[in-house]
Amino acid sequence: MAVQQNKVSKSRRNNRRAHDSLSAANPNECPNCGELKRPHHICAACGHYDDNEVVAMAEEVDLDEDAA
Repeated sequence: MAVQQNKVSKSRRNNRRAHDSLSAANPNECPNCGELKRPHHICAACGHYDDNEVVAMAEEVDLDEDAA
């Protein structure tokens, strides 16, 4: 079993972890609708990917009117 020789201070431990943080996202503009989307993913606003409609987006339905 591994046992450390000396105590690692909080400062030294945190300096080692300084590079472990997550990097910010890199959004791209959708060529169809102009909304920001993740690179190489389907646009959530219009359902297009690479100038092709991949997912047919349904029009918004107001649930209150349908329930009555």
